[in-house]
Amino acid sequence: MNARTGEIEKTGRSLGGSVAMMLRGVALTGLAIYEALLLLWVSLIVCLCLVGIGIPLLPGALNAVRKDARTQRRLAGEWSGIRVASSHLPEPATPPGPAWKRAHRMLGDGATWRDLLWALVNPLVGPLMALLPAAAVVGGLWGLSLTFLWDGLPESWNGVWFTFIPVNSQTTAILAGALGLVELAAGLTLLPRLMLPLHGRWVRLMLGSTRAALTNRVEHLASTRSDAMDMNATELRRIERDLHDGAQVRLVALGMTLSAAESLVERNPEAVRALLAEAKDNSAKALNELRDLVHGVHPPLLADRGLVDAIRTLGLELPLRVHVTGSIPGRLPAPVESAAYFAIAELLSNVTKHAKASEATVDIRYSDHSLRVAVHDDGVGGADPRNGTGLAGVERRLAAFDGLLVVTSPLGGPTSAAFEIACELLSGSATDDVPAT
Repeated sequence: MNARTGEIEKTGRSLGGSVAMMLRGVALTGLAIYEALLLLWVSLIVCLCLVGIGIPLLPGALNAVRKDARTQRRLAGEWSGIRVASSHLPEPATPPGPAWKRAHRMLGDGATWRDLLWALVNPLVGPLMALLPAAAVVGGLWGLSLTFLWDGLPESWNGVWFTFIPVNSQTTAILAGALGLVELAAGLTLLPRLMLPLHGRWVRLMLGSTRAALTNRVEHLASTRSDAMDMNATELRRIERDLHDGAQVRLVALGMTLSAAESLVERNPEAVRALLAEAKDNSAKALNELRDLVHGVHPPLLADRGLVDAIRTLGLELPLRVHVTGSIPGRLPAPVESAAYFAIAELLSNVTKHAKASEATVDIRYSDHSLRVAVHDDGVGGADPRNGTGLAGVERRLAAFDGLLVVTSPLGGPTSAAFEIACELLSGSATDDVPAT
């Protein structure tokens, strides 16, 4: 009896799962209909742009297309386990000027054109995949009903065909019922489990990175790997030099001072006290230099409290007002935290040295499997990675993690710098969203 009950419960769960999958197919169909209307709206706005009326509306329409594509990527990951990473360029901290500039920036991103192509093609292809299980269930029920109802159908119908079977006798009606039973079983079991993975692969095909983009990325990663190795070698040489010229010298002096004090301990206690005071001073200075060295490699506060709190503390040490907003719902991998921390530190250092700004804002977020950071200041602008203002170093540091930096800095200001690094969280202990003052 217990085994029979367990069997019934298992069957019920299986059918419930199939129904849930079919409902997801209906939701995907609704999304495809929305995409068709969205593409119609974008087309209308493009036509209005010819007379200048549609230009203010174009950025909003393109953003809606992007959000729809982002939703499809998210659903592919959640419903089929097929993760499709976005290949959009990161958004700047603030919109770059008027509507035509924002539209120009978005249309200059190849991923936007793939999103538009998706809105054109998916309303035709998507519903065919999404509604296939439901269509099989409806067709199967119709085939089963013909087994009992075929003889009572109106003569004006001139017979009924079920798929390839002409239902005009009891034998063909039974065949239609058998085929309908197969369709019904497939619609309730097999097809729902195939539909969502098919949707995920379709999204990956249309909205994933192109082969050319993947080739360029491989070449980019090969060059950034070399840059990362050079940066690591340079950093190791700097640490070695700082140890050799700083803490090591003081520790050697400390040893010599203690040896001298040991030789004078019985003959000249006063001199020993002076030497011990000197040794104490040297040990304190050596400790401070080691602490500074460790801070330059990986700040202790960053390791203890995470990126957001470390940047808040850094902001308090700067000679301008720094607002830090945002939160991260967990901890990032240590290399990513370190790279992001020093990238933000370099950006804030540039603000302090070159921007003549009175305040800066740092926004730190985690979304879509990526760390997103935006730094904005009210300075004089004119920042350019090609001018040796430290931005090139930030780009090299981020490139080691396949990160992207976008800088918007017109002459006269303000300046906005944004970057993102794709990564996964390690834990779920959220940091507070409290601005630093």
